[in-house]
Amino acid sequence: MRVQLPVVLVMALVAGVFTQSPGPVAPLSRAAFAAPAGGDAVSAWNAHAGVAATNACIAPLDDPFHESRMYAMMHLAIHDALNAIDRRFRPYTFDKRAEPGASSDAAVAAAARDVLVPLLGQLPRLPFITQSCVDASVASVEAAYTEALAALPDTPAKAQGIAVGKAAAAAILALRATDGPAGPFLNSNCPQESPPGKYQCTPGFRFIAFEVWGKVTPFVLQDSAQFRPGPPYAVTDKGYTADFNEVKSLGGDGVTTPSTRTADQTEIAYFWWESSPLKWNRIARAVSVNTGFNPWQNARLFGLLNMALADGYVAMSATKNYYSYWRPVTAIRTGETDGNPDTVGDPAWTPLRPTPPNQDYASGHAIQGGAGAEVLKQVFGTDAIGFRDCGVKLPAGSTCADPTPVLRSYTSFSQAATENALSRILIGFHFRKSVEEGTQYGRKIGERAVTNYLQPVL
Repeated sequence: MRVQLPVVLVMALVAGVFTQSPGPVAPLSRAAFAAPAGGDAVSAWNAHAGVAATNACIAPLDDPFHESRMYAMMHLAIHDALNAIDRRFRPYTFDKRAEPGASSDAAVAAAARDVLVPLLGQLPRLPFITQSCVDASVASVEAAYTEALAALPDTPAKAQGIAVGKAAAAAILALRATDGPAGPFLNSNCPQESPPGKYQCTPGFRFIAFEVWGKVTPFVLQDSAQFRPGPPYAVTDKGYTADFNEVKSLGGDGVTTPSTRTADQTEIAYFWWESSPLKWNRIARAVSVNTGFNPWQNARLFGLLNMALADGYVAMSATKNYYSYWRPVTAIRTGETDGNPDTVGDPAWTPLRPTPPNQDYASGHAIQGGAGAEVLKQVFGTDAIGFRDCGVKLPAGSTCADPTPVLRSYTSFSQAATENALSRILIGFHFRKSVEEGTQYGRKIGERAVTNYLQPVL
């Protein structure tokens, strides 16, 4: 079955402003983010955060950097608030004890709300993050908070829970108040010409996006260079030749550029196209309910997951800046001049979707997949857990928000991470070396998070 191409917000710099591609966009409803039946307050606020990120116009595609930081900080506040009430895991930053009997649900709601609202207000006003986006996002958080508190009786326990939640939120906000650059997040000084193998402005863009994110202070890594992989292939290497020809064959749009991609492979490309933090949190929510996790276990799960994902973007940006390797779209369009007789260029080659405006190596999406899969494997105690998931960026009528979404099934977290990495070749964004190294890079970040943070109290 031929997969209909969806329309996405494509950042294109035209006369100094961004424009959106024309046509209908499949709407994202609350159903796309709802916590599974049987979920607790922690899972519910994980879903609320996804709604907030989407309303803020940073998800499902355009700014996973601020999105991942926001999720991590919110879940650390939730984790520390719960463990102030009943110490089961070591706190991240808020090491206090709550009043006896404090309401855990009130604490979760207050911690989440008091992190989300200020962070949403601090989002940079980029062309795709408007004040109306921020206002809608904050309104969704306030509505969820009001609803959560209204469900609780007005007792001292409720007031005590709110107090500890607010204190935990204040602690993580204070810790991260000066954790990185305030911008600029779009660097217009990207190279128009460079030697073969070196990054040039991604076609259609005159800037590099979120290059400064590599300077953000990590949550679990020693620094942004920890676990950095070795260099990408030289353009004369046989490995490069194989990767070049693979993405050239599979990653075309099927309109301007022929592609050997199958219908299922096209579905994979779109299925994993959305924000990684959005998708891996949705996967974690579903598995945690099926596993029967309690709120304290969920607080730890989502805290570890989102710290690893956030650090994945820090490491990605720093590594991309360090190697400054060109994207397949640039390599293929200039293939005749790269000095490699076995790579044949195509000046009109067009990827399935417009390539993001930053460097190729290492793939951030693959890092996210490796980190997410590793955290879930470690926290749930096994890799071999089956699950199904939907996709936010599939064609209209088959998304998570639709009555009959397309669901893909997996027998393990590793299988999902492997398919996630492959999707970036199929969509035309990355070379295989970039996604394979990225997945392993992410696994190391995920392992470090679980091994060193939020440990059980013995």
